[in-house]
Amino acid sequence: MPASRNVSLFSPAGALTRRGFLGAGGAAIAVTALGGVARAAAPVRIGMIPDAGATQVAIDQKAPLKDYLGKAIGAPVELVIPTSYNATVEGLGNGSLDFAYLGGLTFVKARASYGIVPLVQRKIDTEFHSLFITQANSSIKGLADLKGKSFAFGDVISTSGHLMPYRAMVQAGIDPDHDLKGFRYTGSHAATVQVVAAGSADAGACDETVFHELVDSGKVDGKAVRVFYTTPAFVDYVWAARKDVAPALQEKFTAAFLNLSPARDAQVLDILRGKEFVRANNEEYAAIQEVATKLAMF
Repeated sequence: MPASRNVSLFSPAGALTRRGFLGAGGAAIAVTALGGVARAAAPVRIGMIPDAGATQVAIDQKAPLKDYLGKAIGAPVELVIPTSYNATVEGLGNGSLDFAYLGGLTFVKARASYGIVPLVQRKIDTEFHSLFITQANSSIKGLADLKGKSFAFGDVISTSGHLMPYRAMVQAGIDPDHDLKGFRYTGSHAATVQVVAAGSADAGACDETVFHELVDSGKVDGKAVRVFYTTPAFVDYVWAARKDVAPALQEKFTAAFLNLSPARDAQVLDILRGKEFVRANNEEYAAIQEVATKLAMF
């Protein structure tokens, strides 16, 4: 099945297309009082990029995380999985989200547009990897074999599903816009794995934790796909706050993750696909910004 062509990341048209993903608008949530009786406080709204798909089932499966965060911060919580990475950025910009889970590139763009604040990340996010996958019986053994093949990226502003895989191909002498048979954006890591497993694309790139979770859980047949290249380590996912969220609430949110215990909170950690959390800072994302600028992602 042929994959759709896309404009070059290095061309002016390509750069404008990607900048268009950062538009935002809307109004912030407000708490009001009528007749001297305050309405119930609006819930703290927490967004999560659809790295493994944006469905009601995905939200329902994260109920233990919602309950844990609500108890930890002492306020009602609403989890939201927007339809795209960009929609998550827009939510932080227009005030409809208070906190969000973002990929590295998504965070860099949201910070540039809205001044969001990095709070906490999984320890594995400080040395993360993208996996290049193909069918088990494919002739593809390395990046050089991608010439003339169809390819699946994740979301257009995904770090591990687009930016770093694209960079890895360029560094290996592969120009995705000319050397590939074609490429598509699936919108999520889970979708990329499914597309490749089904043979609808010759190869694809995805988040290492999503790939292993899908295979380990049996959602994808591990005998149908294999990893043929792993990128060098880079910094990726981060939980961040809208810049005008009260510092005290930011700290409660951060502490909730830092206090997670594998012995006590295994179910929550499984949802987060992590074992330990550490504080995040702006400086560690400088390399992501540099790569994004070189590839005309801004």
